[in-house]
Amino acid sequence: MAEKVIVKAEVRTNRGKNDARRLRAAGRVPLIVYGGGAETIAASVAIKDLAAILRSDSGQNTVFSLDVADGGASDVMFHDRQIDPLRGRLVHVDLRRLTKGEKIEVTIAIHLIGEAIGLKEEGAILNQQLREIKVLCEPSKIPEFIELDVTNLEMNESLHVSDLQVGEGIEMHEEPETVVASVVLVKEEDLEPAPETDAAEPELVGDKADEDASETE
Repeated sequence: MAEKVIVKAEVRTNRGKNDARRLRAAGRVPLIVYGGGAETIAASVAIKDLAAILRSDSGQNTVFSLDVADGGASDVMFHDRQIDPLRGRLVHVDLRRLTKGEKIEVTIAIHLIGEAIGLKEEGAILNQQLREIKVLCEPSKIPEFIELDVTNLEMNESLHVSDLQVGEGIEMHEEPETVVASVVLVKEEDLEPAPETDAAEPELVGDKADEDASETE
């Protein structure tokens, strides 16, 4: 088991947009910590620390320890995060405290392994209809991903949620008959582009839409 990550945090004494900008300029991100039967705390951490967690294999499902100055440490997970669409940087984070024995719902990626036998047929392709699934489990049992072996999958056959193998204590929140992956035959006519149709005028967004709106005010 990998050593748990510890992230140092500082309590925010000031609030508001100006303080948030100052923190971001200093390489920190404002955050809120809540849940776990304790009071909600406004704090800040180094952006690089949270970015490293998000880049890890477990990503936003990582359980880590948040050590708040003068407030003690607690196990937390990402609940929500806001990212600057232009810079791609974190601008705000919500963290959820975890309590022992508590089950939480998380989304887990499904990874296909093996080469389906049905792909030997000319024109056959492997189609993955379900790429992630919601599960309910204790934080300590959250898998990084769920593997599904497609080696024995033949032409026109499918594998379903019921074929996924997960550890004890993990509940999958999806109908068992939901198709995860299948091998299908793609005919040449299926690959031909659809005929062009008269498209509706696109909705204006961004600066142009703002300019037109201002002219009508």
